[in-house]
Amino acid sequence: MTSGVYRFLLKPDVPLDEAEMSLQLAILATEGLFGGARVRMEAGYRLDEPQRALLVDANTEVGSAVVRIFTAFLTREFGEARFEVRRVDDPKITSSRASARPESSEASFSAEVTQ
Repeated sequence: MTSGVYRFLLKPDVPLDEAEMSLQLAILATEGLFGGARVRMEAGYRLDEPQRALLVDANTEVGSAVVRIFTAFLTREFGEARFEVRRVDDPKITSSRASARPESSEASFSAEVTQ
């Protein structure tokens, strides 16, 4: 199983909001595999706008699935050369909450990364 926190660094020509929407879609797809309650408890990410990065917690089976699905979505939508993904060894997600519902126009995802 994948573990740790993964940092997705986006190239300047990749719209940050579109990449984040792809991540939300990956989280929603993960609900199909694990159910909404488990995803709410185990999925988390943090958007780092100044660095144009998304940090995704992959310390659980759910998080690992989110990382794999998100990587596939980014590759398909923007191409392999438009982003970099690396595992970050030290950061820990101290709190996470994920809520993605198709009936809601806004999804709430939050996670804090501490070093």
